Amino acid sequence: MIRKLLPRLVIALSLAMLDIDAGQAASPTLEKIREVGKIAFGYREASIPFAYLDADHRPTGFSLELCSAVADKIKSELRRPALETEYVAVDASNRIPLLQNGTIDVECGSTTNTADRQKQVSFSVATYVASPRWLVSASSPVTEPNGLEGQTIVVTQGSLNLSVVHKIIADQKLNARIVQAKDHAESILMLGTGRAAAWFEDDILVAGLVGNSPDPKVFRMLPATYAPTYYGLMTRREDPEFKALVDSVIRQKMVSGEFNKLYSKWFESPIPPRGQSLLLPMSDAMKARVASPSDALTP
Repeated sequence: MIRKLLPRLVIALSLAMLDIDAGQAASPTLEKIREVGKIAFGYREASIPFAYLDADHRPTGFSLELCSAVADKIKSELRRPALETEYVAVDASNRIPLLQNGTIDVECGSTTNTADRQKQVSFSVATYVASPRWLVSASSPVTEPNGLEGQTIVVTQGSLNLSVVHKIIADQKLNARIVQAKDHAESILMLGTGRAAAWFEDDILVAGLVGNSPDPKVFRMLPATYAPTYYGLMTRREDPEFKALVDSVIRQKMVSGEFNKLYSKWFESPIPPRGQSLLLPMSDAMKARVASPSDALTP
């Protein structure tokens, strides 16, 4: 009886193995990882808190923790628990080419998902929602933008947010004066020394400067937010199966509550290398994406 069953068992096992191989081959990225025996993650060296180097010059950050979970999923899918993980430093100019040519498999940084970039790469569901915010001194009586009537507002030279400020002033009919600082460091200095009543810039950039200032508690953000932009992990455009794998990992973390804990760790708690906090609670726009994960470019 056993002898009669053996051929059938062999056939069944062979078909199962073919199914596994077919599933892996459906994703060129998974097939490439299986062949070379390693996963390559691209990271930014100074994109706090998403991806940067810690005091020991090791890659760390919020996006890299998400990518670590992706690595665990890949190892499970390929049944290769010993797969090596390689970290490749990338910058704004080479991150997309290095993804396209296969040097990296996922870009784990702080790249904004845009329609133009979607012509070259794919983005995961949103991992961060950036929005311009007002920064004022903690002692300021201003609680809403309309409280800036008759005040001086600083915007960093070259910032895309200059046009947003002009629109806000026009819409609210504010009699406010706009000055431009040469860089973000000068913008926060002007605010800190009283030469400006508010600074307007993307929340994460503001938070980074505040977190690294001598006394972060002397500043606070106003609750008002504007036109959001969405960050995501980048994958190759021609591999929707691999994007689906990455998305599934992030979605699972959002559903389980792990994503919120990870956010709190990197945006609301002391982080390396200086042990300071960005003091940036999750925005309503980010909460909406956690509740309904999406890679859409609009709310």
